[in-house]
Amino acid sequence: MKRRLISMTGLILGAVILTVAIPMWLPLVLVIDACRWKWRFPLARLLSFAVCWAWLETVGVVCSAFYWLTGQSKNLPKHYALQRWWADRLLRSLKATCGFSVEVENIDALKPGPVLMFARHASLADSLVSAYVVTTLAQMNPRYVLKRELLADPCLDVVGQRLPNHFLDRNATDSTPELLALETLVTDIDASTVGIIFPEGTRANDKKRKRAIEKIALNDSARADRLQEMKHLLPPRPAGAAAMLRGSPSANVVFAWHVGFEGLDTFGGILRAISSRMAPIRFHLRRVDRTSIPGNSITDTDELTKWLDSEWMHMDREVDEALKARHEMGRNHRG
Repeated sequence: MKRRLISMTGLILGAVILTVAIPMWLPLVLVIDACRWKWRFPLARLLSFAVCWAWLETVGVVCSAFYWLTGQSKNLPKHYALQRWWADRLLRSLKATCGFSVEVENIDALKPGPVLMFARHASLADSLVSAYVVTTLAQMNPRYVLKRELLADPCLDVVGQRLPNHFLDRNATDSTPELLALETLVTDIDASTVGIIFPEGTRANDKKRKRAIEKIALNDSARADRLQEMKHLLPPRPAGAAAMLRGSPSANVVFAWHVGFEGLDTFGGILRAISSRMAPIRFHLRRVDRTSIPGNSITDTDELTKWLDSEWMHMDREVDEALKARHEMGRNHRG
């Protein structure tokens, strides 16, 4: 309750102050951008998105409060509709203010459900894009595994906890309850539902990748060797994926990767990206039939880890090829 009181009060005050102060901050950041020779005005764009985000979050909180007051706090269809509206409007706002756009490939891979989506994690925004893809484009209902720290976001704190998601405690000393919760999360998923997890556990970068492989090598040199050539992703953490596979033994698996978010894991990286015209984010889905997963992978940790590592290396190669093509296209465009 204390967290929500602080976050919601801060949200509403922030939305009002940002809006009222537009005549003051907008000319100032336009001058700052111009003095830095940033003619796409990235600071102005980012603050404009902040205004949109604050009001969209406020609308989400107000709607969720209305549902509570009218005895509909457990009405899942209404909350899924609110989530769909929120993700769609946030992405539209990103496009209008910062120039982000998304091209989705192979959307049919999500249907029919039930499916489990194992997704790449490279940015603060890729979970939003996955929500847009699942809820708006595929018209399906997601069940997310997210880190508990995201409960600082008021909409995720309220609506996200009313919907069947799990906010993972990454600092838990005993992982057994957390893994059991992941199993339970997807036990009853149906043809309209997608269970979503980001097996890397955190946003990828070169330092994290090197550190993760070094840590693996201390206990499993063979696994470290087969992941050594990884260039873009982080080694997957198999425990969470295994728990979801156990929880939904008939679900197929969809691997999701994207390019275009590279370098957007920091505030400075975001500013650099929107300082120039951005190519569309490419979001790719690839379905793997459940029968292709090794028969004993659900109970055999080693088999599952080898399978997941193989698929993750496959994804890493796909990302590498896509980035090379993107770089070549950009070079030709500049030429």
